[in-house]
Amino acid sequence: MNITKNSVISGKHDKPIVADVFYNKNSTQKPVVIFCHGYKGFKDWGAWDLMAEAFANAGFFFVKFNFSHNGGTVNQPLDFPDLEAFGNNNYTKELDDLESVIDWISNHTEYQAEINTDNINLIGHSRAGGIVTIKAEEDNRIKKVISLAGVCDFGKRISTIGNLDEWKREGVKYVLNGRTKQHMPHFYQFYENFVANEKRLTIKRAVSNLKIPYLIIHGDADTSVLIEEAYNLHDWNSNSKLEIIEATNHVFGASHPWQQDNLPKALKEALIISIQFLNN
Repeated sequence: MNITKNSVISGKHDKPIVADVFYNKNSTQKPVVIFCHGYKGFKDWGAWDLMAEAFANAGFFFVKFNFSHNGGTVNQPLDFPDLEAFGNNNYTKELDDLESVIDWISNHTEYQAEINTDNINLIGHSRAGGIVTIKAEEDNRIKKVISLAGVCDFGKRISTIGNLDEWKREGVKYVLNGRTKQHMPHFYQFYENFVANEKRLTIKRAVSNLKIPYLIIHGDADTSVLIEEAYNLHDWNSNSKLEIIEATNHVFGASHPWQQDNLPKALKEALIISIQFLNN
């Protein structure tokens, strides 16, 4: 298997995007799958490398990347050494980053013999479930889209961040990362950016307008993004396909670090469903 880690992509927002590609080199043009991590996530989290290998072995050209302002750096793409960047992230930056990755892989001369640029597909986990759905609705290069434990509403998450007047006055709100114990900042620009782009960032609007195949996968024991959000997504698009995985959590049984050689059972099931969906 050909694996290239930590390729640097120039984005639109002054910070690089760091990407990995996984594929079996055989001079056959393969469908492209681009995976987007979620909130407080990163491309090397948990079992994502094993997931990438599984897609590559199933005949796909798999790309995963760190959003430019996820808090990682080129030299340290794991975890969150750059909290200033994290605090300056927002939804439209993530949409721009995803577009930059699509452009990068579409125009990369080294991979031309290995990729089918007429068959680009997106998978988004958690918050990125919304990002990939919005991008799929507005970019006709995308052929299929998968929401993996994805959210259905960005607006209600803004409202849970606390007192808006205090946030505006202080300029920052902090969220504790339970694993790293970092107090992770959200600068007030996050709210301002959402308000300025609310129509574009309404996931219900994007889902309702999707004209391509759309798969929703969710665990019924997800306490981070409740299963009702998956039902909402499915209700908003009558042509969508909903798959519920029983007794599994937000990360489909994975954790970080993931030190086993095999995928957790629930994540493997989600990948089998995803591969069948992409192949049909």
